[in-house]
Amino acid sequence: MLHLFTFLLVKLTILSNLNFFESKWSDIEQQGRVKPSHSQRFKRGDLLEVPRTLFTHFGIYLGDDRVAHLIPDILPVLTDDARLIDTVITNQRLIMGCMFRCATVRVDSLQDFAYGSEILVNAMDSRMSARALLNEEVAKRAEQLIGAIPYSLLWNNCEHVATYCRYGSAVSLQTDKFCEWLKSVIRDRRSIIIAILIGITSIVCYGLLPSTTLPTVIIPFTLWMAS
Repeated sequence: MLHLFTFLLVKLTILSNLNFFESKWSDIEQQGRVKPSHSQRFKRGDLLEVPRTLFTHFGIYLGDDRVAHLIPDILPVLTDDARLIDTVITNQRLIMGCMFRCATVRVDSLQDFAYGSEILVNAMDSRMSARALLNEEVAKRAEQLIGAIPYSLLWNNCEHVATYCRYGSAVSLQTDKFCEWLKSVIRDRRSIIIAILIGITSIVCYGLLPSTTLPTVIIPFTLWMAS
């Protein structure tokens, strides 16, 4: 039991530091932060990053205080009213967009994009193996993508769109980071014991049913084969 407790404590600690999709800013990157009010420091085609609660949000600067970025939004599915769609996306619209995998590449003001946060400029240039394209080409790529687009939190998010525009290939370092964490959990055989205990608990609480028995057998077996 002590080993299981230690395992859970370690994973929770990693998870709290990971924040699933958050891209931590290094000390050097911290120095490169820019306030939205200093928009004259941005160039058309720059890749912008802003921290959110659980992740880092990405966009491409188009000039004139405008940013193109991919964001989940359920409203375009429900209405064709452009004025209503162009309003600032609320958390409810965003969450519903994530659930139903609906998103748009849209153009918002720099202030709406930053949402009160400081902005990091072109920090991905030092993390990517591919060289950045010319800024004008980056901006044109982003403008060509404006409109509805399929959304996936892991496989087609705002970072994929931004890196595609700037480097020519869609990459998400946040997704890679999450997958590495998930892989470490799956490969740890203590996860099998935890899955069995949870399964047995569900059987005790809800009875010997297919909905409780099958997961109790299949999930630990899958974890065992993958570990």
